[in-house]
Amino acid sequence: MARIYTILNQKGGVGKTTSAINLGAYLAQFGQRVLLIDIDPQANATSCLGIDKRSVKNGTYQALLNANDSPEEAILHNQRLKISLLPSSPDLTGAELELVNALQREMRLRKVVEKVQHRYDYVLVDCPPSLGLLTLNGMIAAKDGLIIPVQCEYLALEGISQLIQTIERVRSVVFPELKIRGVLLTMYDPRTNLSKDVEYEVRKYFPDQTFKAVIPRSVRLAEAPSYGLPIHAYQPDSPGAAAYQALAREVLQGDGVRV
Repeated sequence: MARIYTILNQKGGVGKTTSAINLGAYLAQFGQRVLLIDIDPQANATSCLGIDKRSVKNGTYQALLNANDSPEEAILHNQRLKISLLPSSPDLTGAELELVNALQREMRLRKVVEKVQHRYDYVLVDCPPSLGLLTLNGMIAAKDGLIIPVQCEYLALEGISQLIQTIERVRSVVFPELKIRGVLLTMYDPRTNLSKDVEYEVRKYFPDQTFKAVIPRSVRLAEAPSYGLPIHAYQPDSPGAAAYQALAREVLQGDGVRV
């Protein structure tokens, strides 16, 4: 049965999509069967894997609105990268409004995942930078926990407290088993005291949940999406590649998978 992790942070620009793509890509490199689900209407994960989001006619939008149907026909597989994708499109923007009166609207993605999880070792869900119905679906689908990227800047610390409050509300009302799999420090610059201070505060607040792997601020990581590639296929010898490889190894080891 697949391990299902949702990557989320309501703050944009923290490396959420970059982390979802590159973690998934390295898990695949380690021999895992990986499905990436893009539930962001901006469809950044879809675009970053080289797919024109405007051409997507069957993706997460259709899967969420028809959650009782199998989404297998909508799943794309990249043979070169060895990763599968349930793509997003701008159509997903209207999903929150269209689902507002639907029964169990917060459970739609979980139902979608349940239909295909037997085919994968890992399912990673990339959420929009908001705390709306789509993100709530992502949280409830996260059977094995949340991965929270935190940018090494001061405002990120303020945002994480709001996110923790939201997680607690979801636990108390809908999904008491919801847990944090790990907090990931991103855009770390060892030359600045700010990055070091943020790392100290995050590790103090999440002493057992902050990943040892730290993602550096990197031009190569920023460039890779424009080529439709994860970092290991674009610049495998870069510091960013080494960091995401270390993260994937840490996740696997934490899950009891030998690498």
